[in-house]
Amino acid sequence: MKKSLTVFTPTYNREKTLIRLYDSLCSQTSQDFKWVVIDDGSSDNTAALFEKWKAENIIELEYHYQTNKGKLAAQILALDYIDTELFTCIDSDDYMPAHAVEKIIKFWKINKKSNAAGIIGLDSYEDGKIAGKKLPDITEATYSELVDHYKMQGDKKYIFDTKVYKKFLPYPYFEDEIFHEVSWIFTLIDQEYKFLISNEVYCIIEYQQDGLSNGLYKRYKNSPKSFMEYRKVKMQYGINKKVKLKNAIHYVSSCLFAGKWNFFKNSPAKAYTLAAIPFGILLNIYINYKIIQNTNRIKQGKLN
Repeated sequence: MKKSLTVFTPTYNREKTLIRLYDSLCSQTSQDFKWVVIDDGSSDNTAALFEKWKAENIIELEYHYQTNKGKLAAQILALDYIDTELFTCIDSDDYMPAHAVEKIIKFWKINKKSNAAGIIGLDSYEDGKIAGKKLPDITEATYSELVDHYKMQGDKKYIFDTKVYKKFLPYPYFEDEIFHEVSWIFTLIDQEYKFLISNEVYCIIEYQQDGLSNGLYKRYKNSPKSFMEYRKVKMQYGINKKVKLKNAIHYVSSCLFAGKWNFFKNSPAKAYTLAAIPFGILLNIYINYKIIQNTNRIKQGKLN
C-alpha cells in the first residue's frame, strides 16, 4: 500500500547519528511513511548499516548512493524516488518524536486546502526548547510573510505537498558548487500557495560541529552563483522595498565572490542594485573578514 509521507534524509559520514534517527522512525506510532536516504559519498560504515536495516524490514526504506555532490544534489536525486503526497527532510543528525508522523498526516488531512503548499511546524532541541520562536498564531502564510513580516526565527520543519514542490523545479544547480542555497524555491511557491501553520514539534535537532549550520560564511563565499539566484528571486518578488534592497545588497556581494562585476546584467531590479553597490561591497569585505576570523578560531580550537 502506498504511503502518505516520505521522510528524506541526505547523509555524509553520519553512521553514529543515523542510528538514533533510525530508532526514532522505527518507534513511530504511525508507519504510514517511507524513508528515502541519499548517501552523498560517505566513506564510513553507512552502507553496511542500511544493508542491516533493510534485512530487519521494520520500516519501508530506500538507500541510494552518489558521489559527493552536496545536499541539493542529494535532494534532486531523492525527488526521483518521492511519490507520496507529502515529504519532509530530516537531517542525519536529527530525529523525530514518536508521534510526529501521526500528527503530520492527521493535521494535513484535517486542514489541507487547494492552495496549500504543505505544513510549517517546529523543531526543538533535546531539552524541549523550541528552535528560535514559535510560529505566529495564524492558520496559513507564505514563507516570505513568515520571514519578512512576522520575523520568523530559528529552524522550522517544512512538510511539502510533493506535487506542488515539483511544479517549481528544476532548481538552479551549479556542479562546481557544493553548498547551494535551497530557499530559492520558497519564493516561487509563495506566488501561488501558502503553508499551513502548525505549532507542533515534528523534529528534534542537534547541530554537529562540522555540519551545515557551521561555516555559513564559507558557504556564502564558495557558492556565490547559487546565492545570486536566490537573491534575484527575492529582489523580484520581495514583499516590500526594504526586502528588495536587502537582497540587492547580498546580490552585489555574491556577484563579487563570483567575479561578476557587471551587477546589472542579470539583475531583475536595477534601481535597487545601483543603490546597493556600496553596501554590497562593504558586506563582501565583512564576510571575508569573518571567514578569516573563524578560520583562526578553528586553528586555536575555538569552534564557536
